[in-house]
Amino acid sequence: MTTADRSGTAGRTPVRRDAIDINDFVYGATGARIRRLTMPDGKHWFPAVDVCGQLGYANSRKALSDHVPERSRAFLETVTGRYGLSVPPGREWRRDLQLIDLQGLIHLINGSTKPSCRPFKQWAVDVIATVQRDGCYDVGGPPADPGPPGAETPAGHGVPDRVADAIVRLEERNIRLDEQFAAAQCESLATQREALLAQRATAHALERIADRLDTLFASPAPTIPTQVSVPPQPARPTAQALLDDWKSRMSVTEDVWSVAVAIAPALAAEGELRQSLESIAERTGLSAHRVNECLRFMRRHACIRSLGGTADGAPHYALHRP
Repeated sequence: MTTADRSGTAGRTPVRRDAIDINDFVYGATGARIRRLTMPDGKHWFPAVDVCGQLGYANSRKALSDHVPERSRAFLETVTGRYGLSVPPGREWRRDLQLIDLQGLIHLINGSTKPSCRPFKQWAVDVIATVQRDGCYDVGGPPADPGPPGAETPAGHGVPDRVADAIVRLEERNIRLDEQFAAAQCESLATQREALLAQRATAHALERIADRLDTLFASPAPTIPTQVSVPPQPARPTAQALLDDWKSRMSVTEDVWSVAVAIAPALAAEGELRQSLESIAERTGLSAHRVNECLRFMRRHACIRSLGGTADGAPHYALHRP
């Protein structure tokens, strides 16, 4: 990408237009879109770490030392300081970021062993051989005037087909990869959403099953009366007797004991409990959710049994009698 601003350069050295678009040139040479800084005079600089990573160099510092001369590399702060420019914003554009110019990039391409660099290397060989033979290398455009018959004219050569085809193939491949990546992201999001909904439904179903099992296990088995006469009702235990009995049935934590102390008087006096979770929570200092968990714990240990709920929505419990 071009990040340097070319505005306000009137009166300075005119910028020479590139014969080949720099984006196409770098893409055809490396097979990737690489970050770029273009200075007001038209000179291009590239982050060395980007180029080395794309060309397969494991150690960028050694690659620069082995292939790129000192004149073709510099730090970002030094390059921008020559033109009075500020460092581009962004965490990846650090002041100490090492840059290489276009010549340095070509040096690294020539030293790379990646197969994708072969078309560019062969093109560079053709350019050098043509210049040695004909004295020039024409990148494109209309042929020069042949002149009078018998006069020698330098040959003109466009960008070779294999390099142009490589650029087109790489561009098409990147477009396909972008489309596949976008489709995969959409499919992944839909799958994750379906899995989350299924997990929520399973959790609700398990919660209902747990409540039902608690009720079944806490309720006493039905008994068949042996005589028609109604047996005398046993005397109701005191609140302290209930607490002693509960303490022998279960391992009592501080929260469970607080709830037991709060509901024991009502169960001892009436044999039933019709109090909202919020009212018990106010007396115990616990949350309504925690009070509900404590009551369920007492149900599992056959201290109380559930009778459903009252008309105003409060839970209805009865004292469990063996």
